Amino acid sequence: MEMFAEETISRLGNARYTGSGHHKSKPADYGFVPPVSPRSDKSLCDDLRPIPFREARSLFHSGICLGMISNPLEHGLPKYVWAVDDGGEAYEAKLGGDGRSYHGYRLYRDERMRDYIVDTWNERQRQS
Repeated sequence: MEMFAEETISRLGNARYTGSGHHKSKPADYGFVPPVSPRSDKSLCDDLRPIPFREARSLFHSGICLGMISNPLEHGLPKYVWAVDDGGEAYEAKLGGDGRSYHGYRLYRDERMRDYIVDTWNERQRQS
């Protein structure tokens, strides 16, 4: 993961975190209809605790501000945005099919990517 120019990060101003009922076991305050529809082949963002929409959106924006994004795609948005919560849990937000909204899920402790995200997050937090 490289650091990106401010113009790349500013393009993310049009991106939004909406979430997905496929990655939730608890509806919290997302307003999904139906409330949740977790799929067995999808990881959950809320398997440890409910994640309120405001917190998820804040994590998403914090990840953008710290440049925790994958290489931008052709239309200027990255496929992934990563963030780490106050408890040290890493989350990955993925760009949806509409090309503007993201949904997220927790990276499990046995995933190699998780350790890299946490280490990079901590380093960038110290630098900011």
